[in-house]
Amino acid sequence: MGWHLHSHSWDALAVALADLPYHVLFLCTGNSARSILAECVLNGMGDGRFRAFSAGSHPKSAPHPAALSLLRAEGFATQGLRSKSWDEFAASDAPRIDLVVTVCDNARGVPCPAWPGQPRTTHWGIADPAAVVSSPEAQHRAFRDAWDALGARIGAFLRLPLEYLEPRDQQRRLDEIGKIDG
Repeated sequence: MGWHLHSHSWDALAVALADLPYHVLFLCTGNSARSILAECVLNGMGDGRFRAFSAGSHPKSAPHPAALSLLRAEGFATQGLRSKSWDEFAASDAPRIDLVVTVCDNARGVPCPAWPGQPRTTHWGIADPAAVVSSPEAQHRAFRDAWDALGARIGAFLRLPLEYLEPRDQQRRLDEIGKIDG
């Protein structure tokens, strides 16, 4: 017996999907700065509709101190944050991932694991603030710029009516978000 969805069934499906947390995995190479910031911002702004995670292809030993400092200054809890390998999210017991967002150009070019469920993917490249080492002020400014860009993009993402968009339109809109500046 096959599924035959009528228009009112699609409406019910959309409402049911709206009640589920939408899981987003932010990827970067080191999972110490941009992806950690994005995880915290989406979890903070997502109002329970979204659950964010972050990981890296070659994770650092810990989140960058400047990322943790910025998060604390913005009122986010940093306890428990850690740099993680993306292998954790490719495992069979990993949380379901609906969207994978690469936030650095290096992670975009690296072949990703086969994610269970084949989630949608997009790229929102952000300059690496941890690469700025000329002075503490310049690094602080770089982290603030990354924070602003991520906030603008995540804000646009939160306004998308994902459950009502056709898959082709979802992808187009997600890709457009990656071009928004802070």
